[in-house]
Amino acid sequence: MKNRIPKYTIKDFKRDFPNDAACLDWLREYLYPKGIFCKICQEVTKHHRIFSRQSFSCDWCGHHVHPMAGTIFEKSSTPLRYWFHAVYLMASTRCGISAKQLERELGVTYKTAWRMFNRIRSLLDEQGGKLRGYVEMDETYVGGRRRGKRGRGAEGKSIVAGVVERGGRIVARKVINVKASTLLPMLKNSVAPGATVYTDELGSYNRVKRLGYRHRTIHHAAHVYVVGDIHTNTVDGFWSLLKRGINGVYHSVSAKHLQSYLDEYSFRYNHRSDTKPMFKNFLHQVSKG
Repeated sequence: MKNRIPKYTIKDFKRDFPNDAACLDWLREYLYPKGIFCKICQEVTKHHRIFSRQSFSCDWCGHHVHPMAGTIFEKSSTPLRYWFHAVYLMASTRCGISAKQLERELGVTYKTAWRMFNRIRSLLDEQGGKLRGYVEMDETYVGGRRRGKRGRGAEGKSIVAGVVERGGRIVARKVINVKASTLLPMLKNSVAPGATVYTDELGSYNRVKRLGYRHRTIHHAAHVYVVGDIHTNTVDGFWSLLKRGINGVYHSVSAKHLQSYLDEYSFRYNHRSDTKPMFKNFLHQVSKG
């Protein structure tokens, strides 16, 4: 029986993070799990909270440490609890939440909501190990209108390539074209040698075997989508989730910001089976820059 991901409700959030102080205490414990190292004393020392500032002071020398420095919260006048609430809202849905909805939920300006939205998404570009075993690769088009042959005449569209390990993680990247010179380096950088790679009949994949992979092809042009275990249904399922989210929540995404949206959707997909709530997964991406 699969482990069910525990629910983390708004009631749980309000209990754990009732105010800025609770959020700052969590940040301190998370960033300094072994205690705060004092640069002046040159050792881990006890620190006490400075209530007039969002910092902690060494009990011995008085040196201040600012947990928010170097994180996405640095130099922000927005209350820290608003930031945590924004993380909770963004993590609590499969398809994401728009900056406009953050504006309504938090009671901040749209400019502030957009800034928070982008900074939180900047945490989600994680670099995992290479994919292994059975892997599917495919491309899709996002935005605008597609006209003409594959890879040509994509009016206003951005091209996205994805590589997914069956039952595992996905890597999704915005690419400039669907040529072999673009797709094969992405495959090589994302997938360990010896894996079995499933693709459609696009000519760019003809040299996959030369990279040290087993290659299986499904012929979509002939309206064949599954032959035994040969298919690209896993990556196609991710494309469906991505497009439903973009069309339903964001309506449109600019090419400039597309990669950050891909990172967000990939992060959710890659952590879908984790044993901790997605909110905690998001929060645990916070780090010192």
